[in-house]
Amino acid sequence: MKKGMQPMKDLIKMFSIFFRIGAFTLGGGYAMIPLIQEEIVEKNKWIEEDEFMDVIALSQTIPGALAINASTYVGYRMFGFKGALLACTATILPSILMILLIAVFFVQFHQMPAVEAVFKGIRPAVVALIIGAVLKLGKNLPRTAKNLTWILIVVVLIAYFHIHPIPIIIGSGLLGFVLYRRERGL
Repeated sequence: MKKGMQPMKDLIKMFSIFFRIGAFTLGGGYAMIPLIQEEIVEKNKWIEEDEFMDVIALSQTIPGALAINASTYVGYRMFGFKGALLACTATILPSILMILLIAVFFVQFHQMPAVEAVFKGIRPAVVALIIGAVLKLGKNLPRTAKNLTWILIVVVLIAYFHIHPIPIIIGSGLLGFVLYRRERGL
């Protein structure tokens, strides 16, 4: 736990932040990235920008949803096991509640024009949130020929060859080890 923090007050604050992120972000983990970054890095300064980039990279490489992994890391970093459990719970609780509500009501109302219109309006916003996350995360990525080339290769592998992200993540880690190990003295 950070020095000077008031445990109960800050635990409630952290729970509230991750609950709001979980409740108001449609489109999955990628759409949550800008909100998590704004709350955790910019507003509350609980972790630095570079560490946030590492959290996102790590969250992608381990099993589980990106937002849950990231919130669990931040919770653990701030308050240990109790914080990890609380942050994870706060992130998934809104989804569980929404799924229960949808399961009860969606079957009856999904073909109503108003409901269809709402979902058609949400789709572009989700795409915009994901694009915003990419732009925010990309601003700190060094613009080297290696990085830009790898970004283009990955986009092509996913968009045109439909390669699953797992082999791309594993391959990127191996490629990073090969290309950057000399810089790190490995």
